[in-house]
Amino acid sequence: MGNLTEEMVKAGVVLMAGGLQPSPAGTRITYSGGKSPVIDGPFAETKELIGGFALVKAKSKAGALELARRVAELHIKAGIEGELEIRPLFGSAELESAQP
Repeated sequence: MGNLTEEMVKAGVVLMAGGLQPSPAGTRITYSGGKSPVIDGPFAETKELIGGFALVKAKSKAGALELARRVAELHIKAGIEGELEIRPLFGSAELESAQP
């Protein structure tokens, strides 16, 4: 994984990446019904938990998928099971138009 990350950094496609500490170190704020309670981890009933992230610059969705597949292949070879999610970021124009 280190070699792939280094390769992607040198290619200028990785803007930021990092691992997240386990859920006992986490805190959640839920918001519903006009309330927003704060809940400290661990989150024992969590079915899905994010373990890390990477912010990459890709020219297309296909390019992002190719990078994700390469990461998944490394995890498969290491016997690690998981899931990767790919999402585009909002651009500044999209954020400006979304504000009231």
